[in-house]
Amino acid sequence: MVREFSKVGVVGMGTMGAGIAEVLARSGLEVVGVEHDEAGVERARGHLERSTSRAVGKGKLTPEEAETLLGRIATGTDLDALADCELVIEAIPERMELKSELFARLDALLPADAVLATNTSALSVTELATGTSRPSKVVGLHWFNPAPVMGLVEVVRTVVTDPSVVEDVQALVQRVGKTGATAGDRAGFIANALLFGYLNNALRMYESKYASREDIDAAMRFGTGHPMGPLALLDLIGLDSAYEILETMYTQSRDHRHAPAPLLKQYVSAGLLGRKTGRGLYTYAAPDSPEVVADDSTPIASSASPRPVQRIGVIGTGTMASGIVEVCAKSGYDVVFRARGDDKVAAVQKKIEGSLDKALQRGKVSEEDRAATLGRITGTTSLDDLADCDLVIEAVVEDLAIKKALFSALDEIVKPGAILATTTSSLPVIECAQATSRPADVVGMHWFNPATLMKLVEVVPTVTTADDVVATVLEVCKKTKKHPVLCGDRAGFIVNALLFPYLNDAVKMLEAHYATIDDIDFAMTKGCGHPMGPFALMDVVGLDVTLAIQRTLFEEFREPGDVPAPMLEHLVRAGYLGRKTGRGFRDYSRR
Repeated sequence: MVREFSKVGVVGMGTMGAGIAEVLARSGLEVVGVEHDEAGVERARGHLERSTSRAVGKGKLTPEEAETLLGRIATGTDLDALADCELVIEAIPERMELKSELFARLDALLPADAVLATNTSALSVTELATGTSRPSKVVGLHWFNPAPVMGLVEVVRTVVTDPSVVEDVQALVQRVGKTGATAGDRAGFIANALLFGYLNNALRMYESKYASREDIDAAMRFGTGHPMGPLALLDLIGLDSAYEILETMYTQSRDHRHAPAPLLKQYVSAGLLGRKTGRGLYTYAAPDSPEVVADDSTPIASSASPRPVQRIGVIGTGTMASGIVEVCAKSGYDVVFRARGDDKVAAVQKKIEGSLDKALQRGKVSEEDRAATLGRITGTTSLDDLADCDLVIEAVVEDLAIKKALFSALDEIVKPGAILATTTSSLPVIECAQATSRPADVVGMHWFNPATLMKLVEVVPTVTTADDVVATVLEVCKKTKKHPVLCGDRAGFIVNALLFPYLNDAVKMLEAHYATIDDIDFAMTKGCGHPMGPFALMDVVGLDVTLAIQRTLFEEFREPGDVPAPMLEHLVRAGYLGRKTGRGFRDYSRR
């Protein structure tokens, strides 16, 4: 029979601890919160009062309910107040010696059947458990910040945890309106094990000056729908906390990708810890302020003048090419697109007309705008009709030989001074440039699918691209209401170089039988705010596409941890490619 807790202790009443106490009290539990000094108690009370006031202001609590909630939480500095608690959750700083000392004191104080839970995000729950006389009654309860808002709690069992204790704690998590994802005891558990490899990768990207912090963050927000960019998220978490988590993960995994980026240690040593100190990777208006202010690292706009662009050519007939044609024509450019046959020309025209009809029905365009947009679009089967274009964007198959042959042909046809752009997502842009006699006029322009909806364009100059070519493409992005980010010419650019190793790590986690597909997807959506979990995303992207990009990244960087997961290889070999074949990581054929 599942045990129903009625009185719970929380030790450490900072932002996280106070949030946990609030969640528990909302569900009718009696809570005892303990801080190490009176100043901490006052901060905790202030946090609770502000949080409940916000909830009242949003209509989530009545003033009477808020008052009752606060009345269920007793706060103080004396651990003895926890003596009759049935469960105690610690939420103190991430240092093993502090947590071990606290657990030893709680072990001596609490009744024999009381459960001890740690909110650690990376430290060994097993080590904490075996330091007590009740290892079978110790679990991890990893909440996510802010606890009143985030829906996930990772329930971490050790090899000695009593299964009934796990059931009791899972029932509590459900009772307070959260969803528990069960995980074994390893550094990072589910969410942080996947998240911090990605964050560290982004930090290394910034450290190498591959892209600006603003462009890295914007790329992941606009390209993947993440609520925050990785560098802004590191500042929010705290660079010192991030360093400790990565250090713990590296100690266990010995995976180079978990070794904290040297830049991270420099910031921590300098006391630049993120939002809480007013400065980290970004500079803030004040400590704990979310307002970012300009500093010495803020990018300076290029002084190069853009070339005039009125006529744009697009090569390709797929979803991406059709979207680019529509976006450019909507923005006032004359567009000529080239297809390989009259039937393909008609299909593109029909696709664009259908898209504009939907926009008309939704009130996003007027009849006049629709007609004007279609009037700017011309289809052709001849490359020669692109001769007078100011910018030509190719969106053909991801085959380097085909792209090089196309760029060589365009070089002979298109007028001098015209810019040639490739939408490749992973192939080297310089190879396309060297296939021409005008490498200074060639640039990468990686749009995201569907181009009519996605705001991001990765602008990829090579070592030979002229400054005014970059300025021109940035101006075109601005006119088409896209958000451009600048990055160098290497595999994956920004988004794919950060996204696909994370997806590959999720497959490896599944391979190791550490957690289920559903638990991993839920952890990343509810714990990290991602719009889709990694397995749902791979099934949409296509497992064959995922594998191809991951192989390209491994071949470019030769990072041992980036070797494609064998399970991914096997699924692709079996023809399980995701939604498009009816089966990938999940089976869609019966839905």
